Amino acid sequence: MPDIDYQIVQLASMGAAMDAALAKRFRVLYLDGHDDVAGALREAPRATVAVTSVRKGLKREMIDALPGLRAVCSWGVGYETLDLAYARQRGIVASNTPEVLDDCVADLAWALLLTAARRTHVGDRYVKTGQWRSIGAFPLSTRVWGRRLGIVGMGRIGRAIAERGRGFGMDIRYHNRRPRTDTSHTFEPSLKALAEWSDFLVLACPGGAQTHHLIDAPILRALGPAGILVNIARGSVVDEAALVQALERGELGGAGLDVLEHEPAVPEPLRSMDQVALMPHVGSATHETRADMSRLVVDNAIAFLETGRLLTPIEDA
Repeated sequence: MPDIDYQIVQLASMGAAMDAALAKRFRVLYLDGHDDVAGALREAPRATVAVTSVRKGLKREMIDALPGLRAVCSWGVGYETLDLAYARQRGIVASNTPEVLDDCVADLAWALLLTAARRTHVGDRYVKTGQWRSIGAFPLSTRVWGRRLGIVGMGRIGRAIAERGRGFGMDIRYHNRRPRTDTSHTFEPSLKALAEWSDFLVLACPGGAQTHHLIDAPILRALGPAGILVNIARGSVVDEAALVQALERGELGGAGLDVLEHEPAVPEPLRSMDQVALMPHVGSATHETRADMSRLVVDNAIAFLETGRLLTPIEDA
């Protein structure tokens, strides 16, 4: 039996300040960076809470190693790396960190949309490498104002993206598992029809098996040679091979991608295409938002241990 009766197993750091705050208040078995996490879990048979992240996840075998587990508090809005189905069978509840990151992710979606449309990444290189020798020589780009914006996934982040679209005078429609009652935008039940209608198609849906390769070759062809795809969701949502092929053949106009299917691996064609703007999966990566996310994980753990309830339970859990 372990010498310490741990209350929390911590698989991912929340930053030095939040880690210290958690350790000061509770008995924490800290395993971030541990060489043998599976073995170390045996030291905490009565731990009630697991603190993890979307990158670290929580697999079935890890849940089995923690017979006292009752709650999982995860850093990040995605939860496809948590075995929620098995956790439910065990009576375990789970939380993530929604809302605090919505605006930063929506901001980056718009940064990628504007970059892909107006080719600002190409213009930056054009000026910095001394190619700018006369006004008017740089190629024309795509107008954003007043165009048609399609959003796949009208959750919190999708609604934040749509709110910004209103500021650009855009006509906005969305595709979702079901119509939303908390938005006035037009629901389009057919993803293909939405792609055909859209000038810009922004992906803000969850990852996981249900949305794997949701955006495939037919959807990309429907978006068309003038259309631009923006993905701030998960790389698995897009059939990356089909995306590369559509861009190479001119069947798709451009793309702004914060996430890739096999990240951090980047297909060589995407590196060299001027019509593609790339970022390294940093939708929530601002000082302010990352601090808020870590604080919310800690607050969820404290709330559960003190009241038996989570502040932000995962809706689908």
